[in-house]
Amino acid sequence: MIYFNWFVIPVYSIIIILTMVAVLMDNRQPAKALAWLMVLAFVPVAGIILYFFFGQNTRKERIIGRQSLEELKKRSMLNFVSQNEILVPESHEQLIHLFSRQGWALPFKNNDVDIFTCGSEFFPALMDSFRKAKHHIHLLTYIFDDDELGRQVADILIEKAKEGVEVRVIYDDVGCWRVPSRFYDRMRKSGVDIRAFMPVRFPMLTSKVNYRNHRKLCVIDGCEGFIGGMNIAQRYITGTGKQAWRDTHLRIKGGAVYGLQSAFLSDWFFVSQRLIDDHVYYPSIPQSLDNHCLAQIVTSSPISTWPDIMQGYVRIILEAKRYVYIETPYFLPTEPVLFALRTAALAGVDVRLMIPRHTDARFVEWASRSYVMQVLDAGVKVYFYKAGFNHSKLLICDDTLCTCGSTNVDFRSFENNFEANAFFYDEQMALRLKQVFMEDQRHSILINDVRIISNRPFFYRLWESIVRLLAPLL
Repeated sequence: MIYFNWFVIPVYSIIIILTMVAVLMDNRQPAKALAWLMVLAFVPVAGIILYFFFGQNTRKERIIGRQSLEELKKRSMLNFVSQNEILVPESHEQLIHLFSRQGWALPFKNNDVDIFTCGSEFFPALMDSFRKAKHHIHLLTYIFDDDELGRQVADILIEKAKEGVEVRVIYDDVGCWRVPSRFYDRMRKSGVDIRAFMPVRFPMLTSKVNYRNHRKLCVIDGCEGFIGGMNIAQRYITGTGKQAWRDTHLRIKGGAVYGLQSAFLSDWFFVSQRLIDDHVYYPSIPQSLDNHCLAQIVTSSPISTWPDIMQGYVRIILEAKRYVYIETPYFLPTEPVLFALRTAALAGVDVRLMIPRHTDARFVEWASRSYVMQVLDAGVKVYFYKAGFNHSKLLICDDTLCTCGSTNVDFRSFENNFEANAFFYDEQMALRLKQVFMEDQRHSILINDVRIISNRPFFYRLWESIVRLLAPLL
């Protein structure tokens, strides 16, 4: 036994030292680097396990070949170049350039958008579009549940595949852990090309469990697309009272569908190693769609060079002149976003944050309270949505810009997940989403005094502060 210890302890020490060197060589923010060094040094065994799952810097990995990814993006570039008289608003020119330069998120005009604010509106529209598909259906979702709604959607996809329509589906393996494999096998055997994103066969032995595809988007025949926050699950339709799920999803027809298609096909290459870039997947925009509603489909991921969507949020918040309205189901902001929110509010910008009064994850709810106190102290108006669970992810700024997609204001979305948002630079679109926010505000409680939260019992506040330490992992 003594000889065993002589072997194990030196090996463990070497592993810890090498891991510490890796943390230092990543050149992270000093606070993050120091935190991981402390965990590795003072939490035996568990520290190295936590680092393996949650601490590795995946932005230095290149899971998708850059050359292949650029080939996928070139098709969007060709369509971008063919646009005539595209008007880029001067007030947002640098933001548009930021997204275009970092992630090939090119701006497209001529967009017609429908807004869905409940599942009972969205899913019938989605399934109707599936039934009308002639060439292909591309569906990417974080959750594809084996419930009444999921089986309805699966039946339609199977029917279209038998008709000869190309049906490609990506679901997240961790998001669908509880779904039996036979549910997907039935679609697969019927001609639906369905793939799990980054499958996790042994979750206790891989860090892949921490990096998930949280995007929700769909493209039908290359001319119609959907993006937003709704997964394919019955709870979006049948929930009532506190169990009611309120969410926002968009249907887009026009140029931005090129961006949705490019995002899906990039992920399809990720899961299948098959490069699809034929022009048939990027049909011409109908001449009837002729407007200057400008949009970008922006994606971010833990393997991209920069956290694109987080950078966009920070820039929008800091450049706001009059107001910024945000809806998010989970509020665990990274330091740059927290700094931007507090700075804007202190500068006199009308910053409003809407979060659910109660979430579907108690630890997240506890951890978010201390962040709420910090933004309240700076003058941010915080609204607790009380008519169920608000799962929407919205941002509206100055009646000129808005965004909707899958991105939450939390560490996981900004740093760990694969996310996708549609950004619109159009007054009418901004006003429409602003109206959605104002309607939700009618069903919310305004918390404008930090004392309302800070006066809670000491042990409640202590527990929430302890849970906050786990915010990057939630």
